[in-house]
Amino acid sequence: MSIIAGFVVPHAPILVSEVGKGEEHKVQKTVDSYLQVAKDIASIKPDTIIISSPHAECYSDYFSFCGKDKGHATLTNFQAPQCHFDVDYDTELTSEIAHLASSQEFPAGTLGGNDSTDFTMDHGSMVPLYFINQFYKAYKLVRVGISGLSYSQHYQLGLLIQKAIEKLGRRAVYVASGDLSHCQKKDGPYGYKEVGPKYDQSIMNTLKSADFKGLLEYDPELVDEAEVCGHSSFAIMAGALDQRDLEVKVLSHEDTFGIGYGIVKYYVRGIDEKRNLVDQYKTDLVKKIEAKHRKADPFAALAIKAVNYYVTNQKPMPLDENIEKELLNQKAGVFVSIHEEQRLRGCIGTIMPTKANVALEIISNSASASSFDSRFDPIKSKELPYIDISVDVLSPFEKISSKEMLNPKKYGVFVKKDNSQGILLPDLEGVDTVDEQISIAKRKAGIPQKEAVELYRFTTTRHV
Repeated sequence: MSIIAGFVVPHAPILVSEVGKGEEHKVQKTVDSYLQVAKDIASIKPDTIIISSPHAECYSDYFSFCGKDKGHATLTNFQAPQCHFDVDYDTELTSEIAHLASSQEFPAGTLGGNDSTDFTMDHGSMVPLYFINQFYKAYKLVRVGISGLSYSQHYQLGLLIQKAIEKLGRRAVYVASGDLSHCQKKDGPYGYKEVGPKYDQSIMNTLKSADFKGLLEYDPELVDEAEVCGHSSFAIMAGALDQRDLEVKVLSHEDTFGIGYGIVKYYVRGIDEKRNLVDQYKTDLVKKIEAKHRKADPFAALAIKAVNYYVTNQKPMPLDENIEKELLNQKAGVFVSIHEEQRLRGCIGTIMPTKANVALEIISNSASASSFDSRFDPIKSKELPYIDISVDVLSPFEKISSKEMLNPKKYGVFVKKDNSQGILLPDLEGVDTVDEQISIAKRKAGIPQKEAVELYRFTTTRHV
């Protein structure tokens, strides 16, 4: 057996009548669609329901499954303690997923502190269960959180779930819990951003067409800007439905409260080997990166070579005698930034020259960015085809007398207080004001926000 169906559902507690107290009628289409999903699941009679939830235990670099035998929760945090949930977990399936993940060195399992039987904090699971339990309770549950990893890695987790289900012969359904944009109306709880309704329109078209390759291609910065919580959850479901011929039906989409609630169901009709979409996505990604690297200027080209050399050989690349003179005749601070699938994978820089020339500065910082950025694990050889690299060369710092002399799009900022110092490059996504720029630089330096600091500005030249 395998996954019979998948469902995209929202998880707003207000949809629960005991929480909404009448407000749920303002999104009656969503409520009715949710009830239809619950009835559909009851008609399937699955052995196991897999729920991915943005409000389960979540980590930046790991997918955490609950490994307990049983779980319980209530909607106490939403003034509805009478809504309680007692579940039996499918520990055999969870163990098989963890085993497959371990055998492939994939970052998923029951580690990471997800060892409590109480999931009261996870309304992303409770809201779907509230509707399902009205019609069907003869199931076991697998509950998994999302992560800060790429959408393609979420898809790959879905592939592992699919493989484990097939090995154990489970009859299963997948519930991808997640709301859409949270910034769709001025009077909504999160206000309005133009990107909000644009994302909702786009994602509903993506889901309607089952364009799961397109799902992986969304810019994560755009998704974050639209304040979306469900995109990664949808990507896991997409992986669980890989190479499946699907019947798709959009049941509803509403944004009454300024938050997008979309409900879509997918019924598996058979096998479609052409829908190996993560493979297609990665093939296209490698082609794009190779084409970009062929056009790289001398600064970026050196960084690309230096990163590949260090990751492969675990030592800095020697200086090439034939290197361009402009790299040898210049001294400057340099930042090397590495991205993988549009997500930062490493960034290390020097704010002023520390080497004899820019070439050596790039080689040194490329090695550090690939392997010694404390925010990330070292880059592995298998990642090299998917990484994109840029180089920022800094101008000398200019001390300024006031923040009015800054412009976050044009100038980077360097702040200093005694022995503490912090830096922020210019023209960063999401940094739109001088106050934001200074605040982030202070935070990076560990300087209290109220403290006065020395201010310096600089420009950068980006090389790609």
